[in-house]
Amino acid sequence: MTAVALRFDPYVVPALDGVAYGLLLFVAAAGLVLSFGVAGILNLAHGTLYAIGGYTAAALLDGGWPSLVLALAVGVVAATAAGALVAVLLTRVAAGNHLTQALLTFGVALAGGSLLVGAFGPDDPPVRVPAALDGTVVVAGHRYAAYRLVFIVVAALLAGLLHLAVRRTRAGMLVRAAVDDAEMVAVLGVSPAWIRVGVLTVAGALAGAAGVLGAPIIGPGPDTADVVLLLSLVIVVLGGLGSMTGTLLAALAVGQVQTLGVALAPSAAPFLLFAAMAAVLAVRARRLAPARRTT
Repeated sequence: MTAVALRFDPYVVPALDGVAYGLLLFVAAAGLVLSFGVAGILNLAHGTLYAIGGYTAAALLDGGWPSLVLALAVGVVAATAAGALVAVLLTRVAAGNHLTQALLTFGVALAGGSLLVGAFGPDDPPVRVPAALDGTVVVAGHRYAAYRLVFIVVAALLAGLLHLAVRRTRAGMLVRAAVDDAEMVAVLGVSPAWIRVGVLTVAGALAGAAGVLGAPIIGPGPDTADVVLLLSLVIVVLGGLGSMTGTLLAALAVGQVQTLGVALAPSAAPFLLFAAMAAVLAVRARRLAPARRTT
């Protein structure tokens, strides 16, 4: 047992980093899953909403707790407003057309990214977390960043609350019902269009919260929006559309591949994520093949 423990000891910290990274990706990708997987709206500006939160954190955080609360409030409000604006635009211009939605939101992402870089500059700004979280704590005999450990707890709570909101609340049931049968929801007196606007607004809030809380882990910087969008799309593909549990498992897997991969095989790390994605898609294709042959 001692030999086994010593063998895995160097990977304890990278594994914890993988959990923190994966949970951050889950909070960021959850909004994309809601908008695309649940509400059927493709929003390629989702990474930009995360970047809004990240830049807000960099601008407002000064190492104190009040600045963290202020940054979280401002970042969430700003990203929520941007998400609502995109939602109204999509609902009025590109409802039901994924190609138009992709082109429109891609243009919004490019414009938003340029505005953020113009406002905050081309360099990656520093992010100052509260002094109490700027140190390290001992975990399994290793020094580990206190902020990342707290972030793991907060992100896990957010994941649980989000799952309950989608599965156990009336609003969550209406959202899922609107995807399956929008006409039935309309008969009940609830507008499917306003449901979609509400979903994208909530998705913007999640992206903004992830951007503020995750700024010390991912970004902010000129390529932050692209990185978050790419990883979120990978997680949506791996986790399955509309499945929060699948999204959480996929995000944790991506986090481990990204961090443990660097520790175990640094030269192959850039390709491990796409190799894992190809393997998952190949397994899914084999499972679907018999069903297709019977139709």
